[in-house]
Amino acid sequence: MANEVREKHLLAGLDERARGFTRMVSVEQQAETFRASLQYETLLAVSADADSPAAALADLARRLHEQGYTQLRSRLTFAGGTYLGSQQQWVEYADPERPPEAEGEFFRLMRRIWWMFTRRSVD
Repeated sequence: MANEVREKHLLAGLDERARGFTRMVSVEQQAETFRASLQYETLLAVSADADSPAAALADLARRLHEQGYTQLRSRLTFAGGTYLGSQQQWVEYADPERPPEAEGEFFRLMRRIWWMFTRRSVD
């Protein structure tokens, strides 16, 4: 059995440069496994083989999170040949916890300025 597209989902979020995007994700089935794939600009992201379309999408979101993508969510848009439009609910993929050092230079600078103005002098 050749790969066949079973579902198409709309994936939305912020890319690694904090730009909003919305793209279609194809979920293909081959034998007993599913695989989700996304083409965004020069990026081609493909999930590992999974037991269900939902698991394939979750793995794809995890891979995108690893590359700096955030606020990801998906919605089933096509099932088989049927267009569902916006009838389905969004599925949110929580951003991974980031260590404090990953806050960014701006926030470190703001904390340092805050500390300078709020510390008490010892006269």
